[in-house]
Parts: sequence; structure tokens; C-alpha cells
Amino acid sequence: MTLPSRTIAASRTEMTELIMPTHTNGARGVMFGGVIMQWIDICGGIAAMKHAMGDCVTASIDRLDFLQPIFLGDIVVLKAQVNGTFKSSMEVGCRVEALNRYTGASRYTTKAYLTFVAMDEHGRPRELASIVGETEDDKQHILDAQHRRDERLRLAGRKR
Repeated sequence: MTLPSRTIAASRTEMTELIMPTHTNGARGVMFGGVIMQWIDICGGIAAMKHAMGDCVTASIDRLDFLQPIFLGDIVVLKAQVNGTFKSSMEVGCRVEALNRYTGASRYTTKAYLTFVAMDEHGRPRELASIVGETEDDKQHILDAQHRRDERLRLAGRKR
């Protein structure tokens, strides 16, 4: 069965959070990495569910880079989208920025690539609709996702 294609734009998801004392290490007021990982997983999972139009599970976090610290009181904006689809899995990219609530200055703090698998009502992987890019940037995201997938499979010793 061939499913109708869906656009990258249809999967785009944005979440906003305020960094509170419970999100930080206390002494320095720097956000715990595990908390941002959780939020990335949630934001990415929502993007995956929007594309799959159903349940999805996290298969892996392939790449997670902490580029700059996030501090107590920062406003965190997470943006996720499906970058590429395969048979039952998809790559989701998530970008995290921290906004200074007094100046509005934005810092690119974290990036991640996650793999999600679409699940059927019995908890088994199911076929996904393909993804299409409407812009040149979207088309590049799709190509880059395929290259990252090829590399993941190569490292795992599997073929496409």
C-alpha cells in the first residue's frame, strides 16, 4: 500500500519552556542536560507523530550536541521536524535556542537527530508516508537525512 506523501512543513513542531530552579544544577544555574534531552525527545516525538498520524517510539538519539549552556531564567525554544522517512522509521531534527528574557537575544544551544519508528495498533512497526520538500532547504534536509541514515547503517554493519 502506498501512502500519500506529506510535507516537512506538516511535521514542524515548536515548544517553549522557561528554565526554573528545578531544571538546573543549582550551584551555577546551568540547565541539566538530561532535562533538555527529555524535552528534545518530546518535541521530536510530536513532530514524528504529526508525520505518522499515529503512535511513534524513539528508536535512537543519533546525535546530540550541547553547543552552549542554558541558564536559569532563559526561555528555551525547541523546534523539530521530520527530515527524512524510510520504511517505518524517520529521522527528526531538533534545534534548541535559548532566549534572554530581558534582552531577547537568542543563542543556538543544542542540536539533535533522533530516529522514531511508527507503530501500529499492535505495537509493531508500520509503513510511513514518504516526505517531500517544498523548498530548497527542505530538499537539502531530506538528502542530509539519507546520508546520515546510510552512515548509521554502515556503522551498524547493515545495508539499506
